[in-house]
Order: sequence, then structure tokens, then C-alpha cells
Amino acid sequence: METNVLKVIFITVTAIFIFVFVWCSYIKIMSKICNCKTVLSGKIVIVTGANTGIGFETAKDLAKRDAKVILACRDMNKGLEAEKIIKTETGNTNVHFKQLDLASFLSVARFAEDIIRTQPFINILINNAGMGKLDNSLTEDNIPIEVQVNHYGPFLLTLLLLPLIKRHPDSRIVNVSSIMHYIGKVDPDNFHKKVKTSLQHRRLYSDTKLANMLFTLKLNELLHGSYVTVNCLHPGAVYTDIFRHQPYIMKLIFRLLMKSSWQGAQTVIHLAIAPNLANTSGKYFVECKEKEPAKRALDMDVANRLWLTSEKIVETYLPADKSY
Repeated sequence: METNVLKVIFITVTAIFIFVFVWCSYIKIMSKICNCKTVLSGKIVIVTGANTGIGFETAKDLAKRDAKVILACRDMNKGLEAEKIIKTETGNTNVHFKQLDLASFLSVARFAEDIIRTQPFINILINNAGMGKLDNSLTEDNIPIEVQVNHYGPFLLTLLLLPLIKRHPDSRIVNVSSIMHYIGKVDPDNFHKKVKTSLQHRRLYSDTKLANMLFTLKLNELLHGSYVTVNCLHPGAVYTDIFRHQPYIMKLIFRLLMKSSWQGAQTVIHLAIAPNLANTSGKYFVECKEKEPAKRALDMDVANRLWLTSEKIVETYLPADKSY
């Protein structure tokens, strides 16, 4: 009896080991790498959430290409540490941390004001920062924190910086979404309100990722003829700090089965620098290739409504004439 139990345990552990090995091998094989040789001398790039994960790897890559890189991060200590590491590893001294808390509209407005005052233009804006499931708490602006950090904060930031982005030809905006947008649902009239059930809370991340897609859809329409492109992407299943609030066992599983941050950054980098994408806008990419998004992500009616309600939510911080 005891021997049979040991056999079952051995077989189970072996099967799990084989599965993990095969899955990790599959992830490595399927993960595409951005092989563009683009040099970014004289270009100014902003990467949100650049102190860790995908944002850090993206910022480091663009710094290697000689861009001026602004690390827009909430945590000052982590942001300054990231700046130090990137400067050391790339030899690029034109890397600068600036504090940005997407959970605060005031912080976003102050960050944008500083950028407008100190930078002549922006070539690339990468809206990377985001967060997963938290405690359904509200921000100082009375909005669920996941919704504000993942949607309203980047929405406000992008609109405030658009005049600088439009100032230089062939500028790009890159929005990091997720394949989870396929199961998301957005009700523009209630998106800013605190969810009432645990089920709604569990799917909130997916909802915000759909919002990223709808934001990209509408922004692309408004940018038509401006020589500014906007695209969004799924970086893959990547183990990053977005999972820092999950139970330890879940974090361990995620770490074993997911891509590295460097792998996850490849499609972000591709959208930011690939020469063949200079005229590509309003599209969705996975593994450096254009893919068809969920039908809900192409619903212009919902995109229009979300845009209008989002403008209303952040209108205190927008130009009175909405000149963006």
C-alpha cells in the first residue's frame, strides 16, 4: 500500500516536472524578439512603470539605442535605483527618473506640466504601468484604484502630452493591454464606480484591458492625419510586479510558467521602433505581429462613450478648450 502511494507521488511529481519543462520550452520557442537595429539618437521617450518588469526592460533597451529616456514611476527610491542601473548597464547618461502616480490625477497633471516645461517634444510615449487585482479600494479621486491606474490615469496623461507628441513627426504612442481584454466588458457610464460583487472585482483587470483597447481605437480616429500613431499589444503571460499582491503560492506558479520581463518587453519595443510600422496605427499586436482583437475592442460606439465619460471624469485637469 505504501509502495503504491509512493509510486503515485513519484509519477505525479514527474508529470508536473515534465509539464513545466515542456511549457517553459514552448514559451521560449514561441516568444518573438525585436531584432530592429533602430538607433534613437535625439529621440525623447517616456516609459511609465519603468522601475521594474516590462517597463524597466523596455526603458533599458531604448536607452541602449541612445534615446533620452524618462522613467515615469510612482516609487521614488525604486525609480532612482532603476535610473542608476540603466545608466550603468547602457552607458547612456541621458536617463532620468520623474515621479508619476497614476492613481492621482493631480500627480499626472504635475508630471505632464513638468514635461511640457522641460522637454521640446516627445517621440515615444509608452503607457506600460498597470496593476492587477487589489482590494477594490478607492483613490483620492474616488475611483477604484485598478481602474484609475490602468485606464483613467494613462488617458489623462496621454491627452495632456499630446501637444508635445504632435510636435514631432512620426511620433508613437504604445498602450500595453492584455489578451485578457477578450473576457472584459466596459460599461462607460459606470466604469468609474466601485464594483459591488467579488465576481465583478475578479474581472476588473480584464475590463480595464478592454478599456485600453477602446482608448486606442478612439485615439487612432482622432489622430488621423497627424502623423502620430497609436497601437496596443498583449505582451504575453509575463511574470512581473503586477502580481506582487497575489498569494505566495500563486506567485511561485506564475514565475515558473510565465515569460520573463525581457521577453515580455519585445513587442513593446517592436511597436516603439520598428521602421515598417511608421504608418501603422490603431492595431493590436501579439508576439510582434498584428492580430485580430476581440469584437468588443472594435466597438466604436462604446469607444466613443468611454472617451466622453473619461473626459468628464478628468475634465478638471484638461485644457478648457480641450486643445489636444
